[in-house]
Amino acid sequence: MRKLALHWQILLGMFLGVLFAVVLIQFSWGKEIIVDWIKPFGNIFINLLKLIAVPLILASLIKGVSDLKDISKLSRMGGRTIGMYVLTTVLAVSIGLVVVNIIKPGSYISKETRTELVGNYASDANSKIMAAEEQSETGPLQALEDMVPSNIMKAASDNGNMLQVIFFAVFFGIALILIPQDQAAPVKAFFDGFNEVILKMIDIIMLAAPFGVFALLASLVAESPSFDLFKALGMYGITVLIGLGIMILVYMFLVKVLARKSPKFFFNGISPAQLLAFSTSSSAATLPVTMERVVDNLGVDDEVASFVLPIGATINMDGTSLYQAVAAVFIAQAFGMDLSLGVQLGIITTATLASIGSAAVPGAGMVMLVIVLAQAGIPEAGLALIFAIDRPLDMCRTTVNVTGDAAVSMVVAKSVDKLA
Repeated sequence: MRKLALHWQILLGMFLGVLFAVVLIQFSWGKEIIVDWIKPFGNIFINLLKLIAVPLILASLIKGVSDLKDISKLSRMGGRTIGMYVLTTVLAVSIGLVVVNIIKPGSYISKETRTELVGNYASDANSKIMAAEEQSETGPLQALEDMVPSNIMKAASDNGNMLQVIFFAVFFGIALILIPQDQAAPVKAFFDGFNEVILKMIDIIMLAAPFGVFALLASLVAESPSFDLFKALGMYGITVLIGLGIMILVYMFLVKVLARKSPKFFFNGISPAQLLAFSTSSSAATLPVTMERVVDNLGVDDEVASFVLPIGATINMDGTSLYQAVAAVFIAQAFGMDLSLGVQLGIITTATLASIGSAAVPGAGMVMLVIVLAQAGIPEAGLALIFAIDRPLDMCRTTVNVTGDAAVSMVVAKSVDKLA
């Protein structure tokens, strides 16, 4: 096992997890065994990754910003990073709308299936709607206000406040550049060492990755709804996957044309992070591995990766925004609604902004989807239609999110001559 490359170990763990669950759920006691004795190890693995997410962002961003030694470098890199992320997000939403309008998956849902799905998942949908209503009642500048923490300790205690942690880390790094070098040196040395400790923790945690994904995939299979529901949602799932596949081709194009690297080189380097993103459904949990692979295997300079990737894990949700566009139109089609061009252009704007504000944790896109549905005048209760298949699609769109982060980091690194 140890002789295999990490991505092969993770793939093997995923395959064995699915196989194990399929065999065990044939017995009446099988599901209980998996939920009680296997699933906790998957949760422990995710918790370990989440445990170091905030320390990693603090250490890597402060180190990355202070290494620039020049505010003009920071503004140049920051502008290119944000620009690339917004561009790919708008492109992702547009691709999602084109694909869903061509395939029209909503027309495949019968009235009986629609009623069954809404009934089964009404309570889940209601909880997401309530969370979205709280967010929609805020003012237009609430997102900007929320970005600035009133208490960094409180912000660092919740992975959902990642944008606040990033704000503090960038602010701290800028201040470190502006003070005399002799005074900054011991502080910078501390964060350099702190960063190395966190990276070593990542190496240790990744030793457990094959076993963690085994437990995660086994519990996913054991807790899945009936396969009849998945059949009814098959066309919707295929539509999302086609859109995500096209987005992967876009990243290949960016890597080939703008970063001047081959797609094969790119995917060989980032594949362990992609597989981990697929298993955990969390960009934030995958961030430590993404950073390690991008620096060590894709040749991105550490100061670029330390700046671009933490920001990407928070605001770059291409897979999530594409899924929101497809889901919104799918629900409208299922309810027999025709969406005008103006409404669909509104979906592009709303989904782009919603994806930027979406937390990098499993299921956060669902809350943001309610805002997209409300803006387009689509019944929010229709959210219940897609709950049955959301978890596997969440795994796929998180993989695309992480792939986009890595591709943009290479493009930005190339633009500032920091790509090996």
